[in-house]
Amino acid sequence: MDHRKPGYRFDNDWTLERLETVSVPYYKKIETIPVNVEIKAEHIVLNLDSARRILSKAHMISVMDCACRTKRGNCNAPINVCIDMNELAERNIANGKSREIDLDEALDILEISHRAGLVHMALSNADIYKPDMINSICSCCSCCCSLLSGIIRFGLTLPIVNPVMISEINVSNCNNCGICVERCQFGAREMINGSLSYNPEMCFGCGLCVSTCPTHAITLVNK
Repeated sequence: MDHRKPGYRFDNDWTLERLETVSVPYYKKIETIPVNVEIKAEHIVLNLDSARRILSKAHMISVMDCACRTKRGNCNAPINVCIDMNELAERNIANGKSREIDLDEALDILEISHRAGLVHMALSNADIYKPDMINSICSCCSCCCSLLSGIIRFGLTLPIVNPVMISEINVSNCNNCGICVERCQFGAREMINGSLSYNPEMCFGCGLCVSTCPTHAITLVNK
């Protein structure tokens, strides 16, 4: 869990120089995608049905190994989970970098990676309200992913990540079990003297805590 705190370094991780020259210019805007959870909000959200709508609009879908986890190897999370769509999928298939999959397999991949505690992110100038502008959905971890680890280690959240949702906790229903602490890739939660401490400024609405809360004390709302 230490790697989910600012400043932590793995022996084999991304340097700030590498992130600034590669990741920051490439990822113009990032949206976290809540998958397979029910969300109470007034605006459009990306739960499993929303992700299905995005993928269903694609004329081509492909999947490839996560380059970050393959290169860094700091966890055992699923690797073959990076989904591309449309022209990007066609290009990667033609180059032999990915394989074509159908909608059902794409949705299965989202569910598997969500259960594994990975954060779904729509990449490359993504606009969650314009599904035709999304060409990638990555499943990221905070120990290997160049973007997510850099966000936490070097405080790059504001210029890169655009959170759409945020979690709220019903304190009266929370039993301080700590499951959400383990699930949170952003380090927004920690246990202090047996009680849950939550920093909403570090929440980016991925929904990993919502789907595993045994007392249903956590919900996502529009930010």
